Amino acid sequence: MIGKLDIVTLQQIWWILCSVVGALFLFLTFVQGGQTLLWQVAKNDREKSLVINSLGRKWELTFTTLVLFGGALFAAFPKFYATSFGGAYWVWMLILFTFIVQAVSYEYRTKPNNLLGAKVYELFLFINGSVGILLIGAAVGTFFTGSNFTLNDFNQVTWTNPLRGVEAAFSIFNLSLGLFLVFNARTLGAMYLVNNINFNGVPEFEARVRKSCLTNFLLSLPFLLYVVVSLLLIDGFAVDKAGVVSMVAYKYLYNLLTMPVVLGLLLVGLFLVILGVTRTGLAKATTGIWFGGLGTVLVGLAVFFTAGFNGTPFYPSKVDLQSSLTIYNASSSHYTLTAMTYVALTIPGVLAYVAYVWRQMDSRKIDSQDLADKKAY
Repeated sequence: MIGKLDIVTLQQIWWILCSVVGALFLFLTFVQGGQTLLWQVAKNDREKSLVINSLGRKWELTFTTLVLFGGALFAAFPKFYATSFGGAYWVWMLILFTFIVQAVSYEYRTKPNNLLGAKVYELFLFINGSVGILLIGAAVGTFFTGSNFTLNDFNQVTWTNPLRGVEAAFSIFNLSLGLFLVFNARTLGAMYLVNNINFNGVPEFEARVRKSCLTNFLLSLPFLLYVVVSLLLIDGFAVDKAGVVSMVAYKYLYNLLTMPVVLGLLLVGLFLVILGVTRTGLAKATTGIWFGGLGTVLVGLAVFFTAGFNGTPFYPSKVDLQSSLTIYNASSSHYTLTAMTYVALTIPGVLAYVAYVWRQMDSRKIDSQDLADKKAY
């Protein structure tokens, strides 16, 4: 059956799969968000260690999902991978660096006689959760605002800005999207900590975490409002049946209106995030992370679908419109996509395994006993 699918169908399937991985990554940034809350919610070494060890159980999942996202894009849409990672390499190097120092921090923070000291490694965790997520948000923003590249007849990329991708962070739209993701990650991080830590009758500690959830959600709203309003009003990149790219007024608003399922994903996702916040910050429940996490995934899917479907270049060039990349002109061959789709049939099994391991790790809430473990972070 899979072998009989035409290439257009395969291209659409793989954009959906890549979008799912990207949206899951946005949910898993609760780890990065929780790291930035460390100095805000933890007032002593014990509380600090509880936060770090709670997040330390899941940090590999975020990094692995980011690598999987890049790998899926490389296999399914190699022209995008070559263009973005080959042209905007400084922004990707900075993002990768923030994740490297994260891994180093979890490994060495509590090692005896470590070179830099615990506070420096905690600063590295903050940089990963703030700068790293901000730059990822700015990179995603270029799906709508465009990037500074051209492609010649041999698909060789020329980047026209010396900052090599870092310039994306100086766009108000991209910066707003990045800051929204930072505060949303902090909101999710607070939800996760409430769900995962046994506060052992320390109401002040729990209250600080719950308050940070509500505070960071409120801080995210101005950036979310700016992104949504701008997305509905700006001229967007469109490609016709002949493959010619042009600027079209209200393009992304048109995408949402003509793809009601995507609009539904966006609205339901935002509602679920709000529900997660209210359950954590106001209702004193511990299940907010599941509502907020699912909502973040749905919002992420809506963003990626709006950028890639309905005759829209998902990686537009603002210096040469005809160099813009779509899921159709940037994809692998029919043979490669078919082979990859057979492999993708194992995804449900992998997800089931991840869910099982997650459940086993969280079979009980983390408490002071875990801090005595030799493997504690």
